[in-house]
Order: sequence, then structure tokens, then C-alpha cells
Amino acid sequence: MAGIRLQSSAFNDHAPIPGRYAKDGDNVSPPLSWSRPPSGTRELVLLCEDPDAPSGTFVHWLVTDIDPNSDGVDTGRPPPGGNPHTNGFGDRGWDGPQPPVGDPAHRYFFHLYALPEHVPVPEGASAAEVHRLLDRRQLASGTLMGLHQR
Repeated sequence: MAGIRLQSSAFNDHAPIPGRYAKDGDNVSPPLSWSRPPSGTRELVLLCEDPDAPSGTFVHWLVTDIDPNSDGVDTGRPPPGGNPHTNGFGDRGWDGPQPPVGDPAHRYFFHLYALPEHVPVPEGASAAEVHRLLDRRQLASGTLMGLHQR
């Protein structure tokens, strides 16, 4: 399976996410860029999840229907053509990291999926549901992991 290079100009892979992007900061989505998806890609889907949340894996951002010809997203902007879903806080779109005070750094995984066709993702889908729907249907994917601690 082909890979997509997913990166951010705000933080490196496996490095701290600046406080500006946290829920108790400016709560703006980080800039992301990605390499060209494989030929035949009809849709991109972006998921940001925190598997270290006390209540189980927490969805911070889920966007479907992203234009497959796009190559990234600017700070605080929705991905081109994207359809933002409700996150774990109950808001539509991005809500940044907010781990419990005193917890070790939580991991925030940004996953970008390239799909050969539109895959309906139900509103309010959990991270596990998104993976179940997309992992086997993807043409390619990329992952970027950032850390955040309060």
C-alpha cells in the first residue's frame, strides 16, 4: 500500500504540539500539508484522535469529502471541500488537545486517508468506527503524531 507524507509546519512528528492549537489556547487547527495521493483517489478523509484520553479514544477532528487535488490546509481553516463532523466535545470541526492537568503527554494522531470512492461516515462516528470503515478501503494513508501535556 502506498503512503502519503503528512506533516505540519507547526510541529514535527512525535514532537509537542504548540499550545496555540490546544483547546485552552487559541483552539485553531494546525497547518497540515500532504503529498499527492495515488491516482484514482476520489476523496480524502482526515481524522485526529487521542488514544490516551481517560474515557477511551477521543475524536478531536473528523473531516470527510476533502478535495483529492488539495495538498494541505492552513492554520484555522477547514480542509478544501471538506465536510466537518461533530467531534468528541460535541462541536463541529476542530477542537484541540485538552488532556487532564498532570497527565503524561497525550498522543494526537492525525490520519489522512485516500479513498477510491466516497465512503459514508456517520455523524458522530467514533475513531474505531472510522478506522473500521476506512482502513481496508483506503488506497493510501499518512499519519502524523504530536504530543500535548498540561
